[in-house]
Amino acid sequence: MTRPVVAVLDYGIGNLRSAQKALDRVGADARLTADPSEIASAAGVVLPGVGAFGRCTEAPDASGLTDTARAAATDAIGGGRPFLGICVGLQLLYTGSDESPGVEGLDVLEGRVCALSDAVKRP
Repeated sequence: MTRPVVAVLDYGIGNLRSAQKALDRVGADARLTADPSEIASAAGVVLPGVGAFGRCTEAPDASGLTDTARAAATDAIGGGRPFLGICVGLQLLYTGSDESPGVEGLDVLEGRVCALSDAVKRP
């Protein structure tokens, strides 16, 4: 039985190896990659992320994966292959974040990521 190839975008930030190992554990052939052709041919795409929104927006630009990540997420919204944003990886899909005013996200999803109000208990 062939395991589905899942591309874990290797843009230098995030819990890349943890995401890859978790996907392998549940039966995927997870591959850390920055190769746009490998990402385009994968059965699914994962955009992990850890840290501050502003810093995480710089990393795809530096690694040349901004357009590739945006295209993969847009394809998923259109009913194409699955796309998973983990933590800040999900936040990057939005227009921006209150955490880093003036910094643009991938703008795949319209809106801003906002902090929870002080009335909500946070870790």
